[in-house]
Amino acid sequence: MAEPLPSASIGGRPPDPQARERIVLITHDTRCALDTVVDLVNTAPEDDTAADGLPDVATLTDFVHNHEISDVGVLSDFDLSAVRKIRARFAAVFAAPDARTAAGQINDLVAAAGTTPRLTDHDGYDWHVHYFAPGASVADHLAADCGMALAFFVVAGEQERLRRCEAPDCRRAFVDLSRNRSRRYCDSRTCGNRLHVAAYRARRKEAAG
Repeated sequence: MAEPLPSASIGGRPPDPQARERIVLITHDTRCALDTVVDLVNTAPEDDTAADGLPDVATLTDFVHNHEISDVGVLSDFDLSAVRKIRARFAAVFAAPDARTAAGQINDLVAAAGTTPRLTDHDGYDWHVHYFAPGASVADHLAADCGMALAFFVVAGEQERLRRCEAPDCRRAFVDLSRNRSRRYCDSRTCGNRLHVAAYRARRKEAAG
């Protein structure tokens, strides 16, 4: 099942301000890749004092299992190092100031991964596209499939949906899939609600003099 997403442009044409309700379809496997790349980027420590969310091979193995990343063998310290490097490159895409910068970063990612698109229906799933080459390392697998998922947003004129949380003490990545591109926080129930409560208390304090 494909998920509709309002888009500014389709097929490489310039954005049309009169056509903001055109539809881009996000397939199930693309959505899974988006969730995976967001979760991967958010394992990075926010500063030198924070712990790394991928501290060892066992944690990387759990990440691969939890995100149902297929065709991955026994992982090693080499894989862990490679995935951390890919993670940093994906983080740069979320920080890109414009679509052209993001496009260049994504092009480099998928090219280095030796992207080889092919149709597959493995493990009982419906037909879908894998972009990683057969036998690819887990890092190249992530670079190819997650890189292409992000590429669809650039092609659709939706690079602005690749965001960081606007809470002052949180810079977690997320993909804004709201209809009017209005999402500001990684989680409205935590960061968003916390800031709303703080703003409410500040207004009450100011009103009380």
